[in-house]
Amino acid sequence: MPTYSPKPADIQRVWHVVDADGLVLGRLSTEVARVLRGKHKPIFAPHMDTGDHVIVINAAKVVLTSDKADKKLAYRHSGYPGGLKQRRYTELMAQKPEEVVRKAIRGMLPKGPLGRQMLRKLKVYSGAEHPHSAQQPTTLDIAGARRAS
Repeated sequence: MPTYSPKPADIQRVWHVVDADGLVLGRLSTEVARVLRGKHKPIFAPHMDTGDHVIVINAAKVVLTSDKADKKLAYRHSGYPGGLKQRRYTELMAQKPEEVVRKAIRGMLPKGPLGRQMLRKLKVYSGAEHPHSAQQPTTLDIAGARRAS
């Protein structure tokens, strides 16, 4: 039996919206990356982008477990010698909560052109409003990502 490879005409893209209010960052990221990649579909192929579009709202209300928000560091490099910068996640969450969520999801996608193509289907907003109502997104429930408190 030959290996199935989906044709571009076989791929049906759907829009999903995820409310990140009170969700744990890592558990949210794994589920969103799975949907962006298309692993939830029966036509999944690792060499193709078969995933759906995902809108993440309330990114400012995402939580990190334990005391990671105070201890965990995010690094970036300017490309110049001695250009390594580090910031705590509490600072990042206060200034750019969208980038915290985007960076966590980006790390779980394939590296290279395919991963960059998948990341373009991700839209992250810090508030509850988004401009994608014309796409009629369906709610994606991630029950396992709720913080147990």
